[in-house]
Amino acid sequence: MNKKFTRVIEDFECGNCGEIISGNGYTNHCPHCLYSKHVDINPGDRACKCHGLMKPTEVEQTSKGYILTQECQKCGHVRRQKSSDEDNFSAMLDINRERSK
Repeated sequence: MNKKFTRVIEDFECGNCGEIISGNGYTNHCPHCLYSKHVDINPGDRACKCHGLMKPTEVEQTSKGYILTQECQKCGHVRRQKSSDEDNFSAMLDINRERSK
């Protein structure tokens, strides 16, 4: 299956913390708590029927920035994505602290 990106500009309410997020077409997770919703098969297609919460489970630092790993709490799907400049850095650090316990 071809991973074609579809830019979708939409605002959303975070299913985890309730924050209202203004999307820019590349926003795919809450910048406050780093959760997202499992709605895409390919980025932006909104074709996934699961709609489970994607919990952030790991943050990895690379030479180009940070990569978030999220796991769907409903179906177990795992996804990796780049963090954004708007992401709560303290929340990213907390994920790895929690993981190392």
